[in-house]
Amino acid sequence: MSGNITFTMIKPQAMRNGAGGAILKMIQDGGFEIIALKLKRLSKNAAEEFYGIHKGKPFYDKLVDFMTSGPIIAAILKKSNAVEDYRRLLGTTDPETAEEGTIRKAFATDMTMNAAHGSDSDENALIEAKFHFTEEEIFD
Repeated sequence: MSGNITFTMIKPQAMRNGAGGAILKMIQDGGFEIIALKLKRLSKNAAEEFYGIHKGKPFYDKLVDFMTSGPIIAAILKKSNAVEDYRRLLGTTDPETAEEGTIRKAFATDMTMNAAHGSDSDENALIEAKFHFTEEEIFD
């Protein structure tokens, strides 16, 4: 599966703004197959673990608080060259510099509330997918 999947989370701000469905449509219109999908709320422990790589950075506590502030949509996406293609569809972290037609340009509020997460490597895509989904929840 390496190279053919990526992981995404539609973040609480985008969910509060009613953008979940529109983001999923952009993903499908971008040629991705959704092979796992769930609506969930991250516990503080889960958010701290998921974003553990950022522990100690100035934005870490704000990020954990934000990610636990409401429901998220977690999804595994399948497509050839999935990580790179999805990161292109996401756009840059800062919505002000993101290209037109990207998820973050359309739905992000700022760099923390940037609408959606996307894996940054094939290796992390697998780790993040397994963090949120069991084998039985993945329909590959």
